[in-house]
Amino acid sequence: MIRLVLIIIAFLVSLLTVIRAPTYHLWMLAIGVAEFAWVFITFTFVLLVAGLYPGKYQLAGTIIGIAALLFYISPVIRAWYISRSLPAAMDAALGETNDDAIRAAPFNFLTMLTDYPQPKVTAKTYAYRTDSLLSSTLDYYPAQQPGLRPCVIVVHGGSWKSGDSKQLPELNSYLAHAGYHVAAVNYRLAPANLCPAPIEDVYAALDYLRSNAATLQIDTNNLVLLGRSAGAQIALLAAYRQEVPGLKGVIDFYGPADMVWGYSLPANPLVMDSRKVLEDYLGGTYTAVPDSYAASSPIEFAGQDAVPTLIIHGEKDALVAYEHSTRLNKKLADNGIKHFFLSLPWATHGFDYNLKGPGGQLSTYAVERFLRNVAE
Repeated sequence: MIRLVLIIIAFLVSLLTVIRAPTYHLWMLAIGVAEFAWVFITFTFVLLVAGLYPGKYQLAGTIIGIAALLFYISPVIRAWYISRSLPAAMDAALGETNDDAIRAAPFNFLTMLTDYPQPKVTAKTYAYRTDSLLSSTLDYYPAQQPGLRPCVIVVHGGSWKSGDSKQLPELNSYLAHAGYHVAAVNYRLAPANLCPAPIEDVYAALDYLRSNAATLQIDTNNLVLLGRSAGAQIALLAAYRQEVPGLKGVIDFYGPADMVWGYSLPANPLVMDSRKVLEDYLGGTYTAVPDSYAASSPIEFAGQDAVPTLIIHGEKDALVAYEHSTRLNKKLADNGIKHFFLSLPWATHGFDYNLKGPGGQLSTYAVERFLRNVAE
């Protein structure tokens, strides 16, 4: 009986690979279910093997367990399937015909169980403004190749009111080994600081990097912005709102691209009070400050002069609606902007927490491929 209960629980948890998480804590669990799939696959397999003996509920438990196992395996299989066509799809979107420069395949089963071979790169912290605030600092990961190198400026997430430059450093180290400097920036947080303060902070960080390019060995003609979640809104708006010297592209991980539309269709309140988050960042409700919502929407600025863009979003995102990215994808396509949209059917918000998981591997490949196209 205990085994049957455990298998039923395993089955219910496995459904997070095909549905949006209905609560905040289940959202966090959903990241693990998809991106640490082998853990759940192993647990369910052990339950199945342990039940291979005659018993009252043996057949029912076996059927439910097999169903759970198939759900847990599905992100791995779907990642493998997407990886088969991803190089050609990016070739077509970015106008390339050769991916020899990319070291790794888009998805590797062995990497899930081991890791990428590169060691951690130690970052050095610099102040990009002359004050003592944390929001005026950046963490600099030097490229592990000599000479002037492109620089990726990373903007962290956290609903505009939390988080810092220390978030998800694994990709920073990976890119440093791939030949890119990485500057992970802090910025002023809401509600004490409203938009466009974080965008101005990104511009200030860019000015600092350009001013110190000789010392930091930065190729100022090859800069790329990368943001996650709220940081993606900041990165997109900074990239689209005005011409930025040397900026060659922007990478959007599951960012809110249309703040007006997003306010009209809020997230599940059991996951996040998205309207309150927007109000704290923009200074009020949409009715009170409609111009602020329009002025903070990257999609409004994604015109014919927009820089090349990489969009990455999971269809099961419970915090930032997947439709933000589909709408931005259409706007870029309508304006003839070079871009690529990596859509991950099983993935939720923050899926790249595990760089070696199914979504983490595909997104890392896409980021490196995009960078080699636009910044070299």
